[in-house]
Amino acid sequence: MSRKIIIDKCRGNTHYSVHIIDSYGTEHHLGYYRDLPSEILSEIEADAEMLWQNEVKPKEDLMANAIKECIELDKKRGIEPNLD
Repeated sequence: MSRKIIIDKCRGNTHYSVHIIDSYGTEHHLGYYRDLPSEILSEIEADAEMLWQNEVKPKEDLMANAIKECIELDKKRGIEPNLD
């Protein structure tokens, strides 16, 4: 996955929401900004670089993987999965 800086208009087009996505697909929200002058953009870029330099592969959730495999096995056998 590629690294991204996402800047979206939000809150009635009065603020910008800034998100950083690292190479593992983890999204980091940097905050809301009313204006985006060059100083703020430089700060956002520096924060993104810091996140990307220190990114860590997320730990694998073994329980979620086991449940997912059970659901896939049930579907292959024609059984409707029940998550209750």
